Amino acid sequence: MKLITALIVLCLATSAWAEPDMLVSGVKMPAWVERDAQRLPLAPGMALSNGDILVTGQNSRVLVKAADGSDIKLGEHARLALSGLAQKRDGQPLFSAALNVLKGAFRFTTSAVAKLRGREVRVKVAGATIGIRGTDVWGKAAETDKDVVCLIEGKISVNYLDEPAFVMDEPLSFYKMPKNAAPAPVAKVDMEQLKKWAAETEIAAGQGAVRTGGEWKVDLKTVEGEVATLAAYDELRAAGYDARILPLDAGKYRLYIMQLPSRDEASALARELTGKMGIDSPSVSR
Repeated sequence: MKLITALIVLCLATSAWAEPDMLVSGVKMPAWVERDAQRLPLAPGMALSNGDILVTGQNSRVLVKAADGSDIKLGEHARLALSGLAQKRDGQPLFSAALNVLKGAFRFTTSAVAKLRGREVRVKVAGATIGIRGTDVWGKAAETDKDVVCLIEGKISVNYLDEPAFVMDEPLSFYKMPKNAAPAPVAKVDMEQLKKWAAETEIAAGQGAVRTGGEWKVDLKTVEGEVATLAAYDELRAAGYDARILPLDAGKYRLYIMQLPSRDEASALARELTGKMGIDSPSVSR
């Protein structure tokens, strides 16, 4: 009972800290953060820091808010390593970050009204390093075939392996980097292709994603006994689901997932998990 109580306190604890460099805002589970030799399920409200690696599973998506107001989105089967996070340089406001897209699709969109005066963000996609200031860029580090960087709006600098550095400033253009071949010239992207790429990183409605401020929850199952409860809790979290524990009477415990933004989203998550990990009849509530 003491261990479960400690876990509940840890999940509910809040601390007074300065604004984090990055904050998880939305998650279509399963998704994790690898931190200090641990793998934890991602959850809205989780602060991210240097050294963290974000990992997404099948059909999952992640939305992260940076301190300058920018959005970072990840698609399924992605890995993103964070470093160089800071909000000041030489005492002056400047948001900086180095984002290494190890695998999968990402999108970086700067805010129209930035919280800070400037930003210095570099994104590495496979062999390409992209310098970002004010822009909307999509990219993908593929395991096979080719890597892609697509400039939707704004301006970026691109350094790719031994190729001469260049600037992309034409909206709706993309740079394709085939595996084991020379990169293709920058070209205009077809709008249908852009829609498909954008969908790879977008959290779609009705998919059971959790969001910051969500007031709905899914009651997954009731378990009897501390040992069985902790085993079920560990299984869910290892699978990339941010499960919580609620003590009931007579030595029973309820496992649940919170921060769903609506009944529809909660119901979608309940359907997704029905029949998995011993979850038979999940219910939704506020």
